[in-house]
Amino acid sequence: MQSATISRSTRASRIAAGLAVILVVALAAAPWWTSSANLRLFTEFMIYLALASSWNLLAGYAGLISVGQHAYVGFGGYLMFSCVLFLGLNPLYAIPIAGVLGGLIAIPVAFFVFRLKGPYFAIGTWVVAEVFRLSAAQMSSVGGGSGLSIPVSAMRALGSKSEREILIYLTAFALCIGAVVVIYLVLRSRIGLALTAIRDNEIASLSLGVPIGRIKLAVYVVAAAGTAMIGALIFITKLRISPDAAFSVNDWTVFVIFIVVIGGIGTMEGPIIGTLLYFVLRESLADLGAFYLMILGALAIVIMLATPNGLWGLVVKRFDFSLFPVGYRVRGLTPKSD
Repeated sequence: MQSATISRSTRASRIAAGLAVILVVALAAAPWWTSSANLRLFTEFMIYLALASSWNLLAGYAGLISVGQHAYVGFGGYLMFSCVLFLGLNPLYAIPIAGVLGGLIAIPVAFFVFRLKGPYFAIGTWVVAEVFRLSAAQMSSVGGGSGLSIPVSAMRALGSKSEREILIYLTAFALCIGAVVVIYLVLRSRIGLALTAIRDNEIASLSLGVPIGRIKLAVYVVAAAGTAMIGALIFITKLRISPDAAFSVNDWTVFVIFIVVIGGIGTMEGPIIGTLLYFVLRESLADLGAFYLMILGALAIVIMLATPNGLWGLVVKRFDFSLFPVGYRVRGLTPKSD
């Protein structure tokens, strides 16, 4: 007979998790130890990490390759402006409302785009985003095609400039950590097991009774809700919104896909690595103008050719290490006497 130990984590992953907790605590206290400029940079980092994690859940685990998630970024932004202008709400209070309505509007959208498969699904999501953009451009109540700025009185409700920066950073921090934690818990649940089965072999999963349609719909709605909340926060930081900025495929979809692909699609750690590398490259090469975008594209191609599983895939292959263990490991398989 043989005996084996089944576990989710290793000693190395538990040590790394402890260090990650220390880092999270340090980031939570960032308003009290770093400069205002760094705080704004950290806020943007949290925003992109949350967007990348949501897209990774959608594409990396559910197999829904959407290139139209900027539809929900813009939807969240415009909903926040509408709540401020017409309901007089505090901008931060509009964020959870954007999440709820973003998830609700994703249901009828899914009814149409889920009828498409593969590349047609990707194109369909982009078309939906364009419909959202054109619709916003026709709404004169929120500035039409030229857009509008957030009222000064609404920002004053958040306090002084330094107080606003702290509130916005802590909100971004909460959304980012919340997105990572929720996705981690989902992947460790029965739904996560079903998503793994769907990703490995959708036909076999269907034959085993996995409710593929319902699970994909749930993932799509959750990703849309999270993206809409992030979109609301994005345009609180920008103070102004317009259709082209709100529904920018480059800013809110292309860069997010780049982050996930270079970091490692289908892994919890991939978006973190990808976001770190993206910000390092952006801060180092942004002065190069168009060459900066060419370098990003070339780098993505090289990484995809060299390691299709992304940079984190190299770490896993070399060290068999996971910071967020969501699967099971079988160890200690040795002969055992009767």
